[in-house]
Amino acid sequence: MKASAIICCLLFLTIPQEASSQTIKLLAGNTLNGAVTGVSLGGAVMGLQNSDDFAPARVGVGAGTLFGIGVGFYDVSQVAKGEQFYISGTFNDGTNTSIIVLLDTFYGAAAGAIVASSITLIANKPIVDALQYGSSAGAWVGFGFGLVDAFALSKGPGDYTVSATGNSGNQADGLLSYSNKSNNLGIGLVNPSLTSVTNLNQTDFSKRTAFNLELVNLSLNF
Repeated sequence: MKASAIICCLLFLTIPQEASSQTIKLLAGNTLNGAVTGVSLGGAVMGLQNSDDFAPARVGVGAGTLFGIGVGFYDVSQVAKGEQFYISGTFNDGTNTSIIVLLDTFYGAAAGAIVASSITLIANKPIVDALQYGSSAGAWVGFGFGLVDAFALSKGPGDYTVSATGNSGNQADGLLSYSNKSNNLGIGLVNPSLTSVTNLNQTDFSKRTAFNLELVNLSLNF
């Protein structure tokens, strides 16, 4: 856990100051989503093993963080500087690739729990074990499908063309974002950014970098 936190801090602090906010959002968003996906899969391993040993969750956080960082750099390479990243998967749309994997993992866990509990109810067996093993197995199935969905089935930045008016919609900044069909309402949740302030006087020079986090972003067009 500590190692993952150190990796994230070093990643944010070593980003060049001239890097666009879009680059920061892609790296931060994918890193966060990767870590959450990793800990979810670690919990799924614990469920399948019926164990209270948190080692799989710890390994999952570390591996997921590295996966997210790698996907973040992949996303950055897919768009020009300042261009908005957008991806459309089988079940979800998002502003980074790893959100497709994360949500498919959650959907798989939910589907596994529903199927297992339904079978258990028919067989008149205890439902707790069915929820545990069904959701755990479903999470891994969902993760596998999520990888295929994100990197093979989805439509990324290169698959879309900009309209003649240059209107790309009313997309609010955030790791999770939503815009309606008429593109006059955009809602963004959890928007990370990096700011740098330089203080210079006759005797001293200092530079301060801060990581900011906006919980909700709302964009309206009338």
